[in-house]
Amino acid sequence: MKYRLWQFKENFVMDFLVEERYQYARHLLLLSSFFLWLYSARFWHTFSGIYQWYVLFFVYTILIAMIYVNIYILVPRLFFKTRYIAYLAVLIIMGVIGINLIGYGFRNVFAEFRTGYVPRETEKGGIYEGALMCIPIIMTTTTVKLLQKWIKDNQRINELSNLTMQMELNELRNQINPHFLFNMLNNVKALIRTDPGKASVVIVKLSEFLRYQLYENSAEKTLLTSEIDFLSNFLNLEKIRRENFTFDIQTEAGNRIINTTFIPPNLFTTFVENAVKHSVDIGSKESYVKINISIEGQNLYFRCINSRDPDYFISDKKNSGLGLANITRRLELLYHDTFDLQIISEPKEYIVHLKIPV
Repeated sequence: MKYRLWQFKENFVMDFLVEERYQYARHLLLLSSFFLWLYSARFWHTFSGIYQWYVLFFVYTILIAMIYVNIYILVPRLFFKTRYIAYLAVLIIMGVIGINLIGYGFRNVFAEFRTGYVPRETEKGGIYEGALMCIPIIMTTTTVKLLQKWIKDNQRINELSNLTMQMELNELRNQINPHFLFNMLNNVKALIRTDPGKASVVIVKLSEFLRYQLYENSAEKTLLTSEIDFLSNFLNLEKIRRENFTFDIQTEAGNRIINTTFIPPNLFTTFVENAVKHSVDIGSKESYVKINISIEGQNLYFRCINSRDPDYFISDKKNSGLGLANITRRLELLYHDTFDLQIISEPKEYIVHLKIPV
């Protein structure tokens, strides 16, 4: 019972820190806590009447503005990007500016409303004492932002791991399925009698295909050249099964870039599988799949085009829809909003455009 209560409290604290539904409650807690912190100080009691409250809110406004600048500008743009020296320097500059603004207000705006004479040294000491009181709060907000980022990153990593596991299970069921292997082995059996040389080529390609699926697919990253080889083997095996099927894979990047670029494994497989499935033609016309991969700057562009027979459509909404939903979600988890996926369905062609950072 105690363990469940502790777990509930821990989950509530984590949810309160990161969930959008608690956003306003978090701000209200920060604003009220900081106000009570300043209210407990004594600097505003040296002023008369209602001007005590004017002074209190004047200092409160400047310091809370500094806190929010730290939360929404300094931390995400400097601290989270490991520019720690620049973050500390700007934080100090902001603190100096804030302290001088408060000092200016005390000397020129509220000076005549003091209840008695306050030496300049005492005034400065009180201002700096107030600033030192706020340093722990500013650093606490930095720690909270860091904790929020850590929690969100861990949630994203856990979700990505679960999704990847589900996709791997789906790939084992759908890609390396007995039907596919039986067809390829039967083709090999027939080729051994008619064309032993071609049968040897098919066996090599099939072994490379299975090796990639069983070993490299489990890695977090794989070389782009390995992914291209896998797609080539997959399409070559499909070409053996279908006489009127052609494919073309083009890369618009130097060999050095292709051989040193890493991407998540099987990132393009779902698109190519759909292209192969929907390129089936019941007529005598040739069906085709065209793939183009290019790298420009820090982005990789993948384009997949397949022919379609407007009179023949394979209805497999359950599997194809699940595969597309999974790969879209996987892209969101891997690249957030830095990727771009466009799918164009035309009467005679199906086109996929994908842009990802590398």
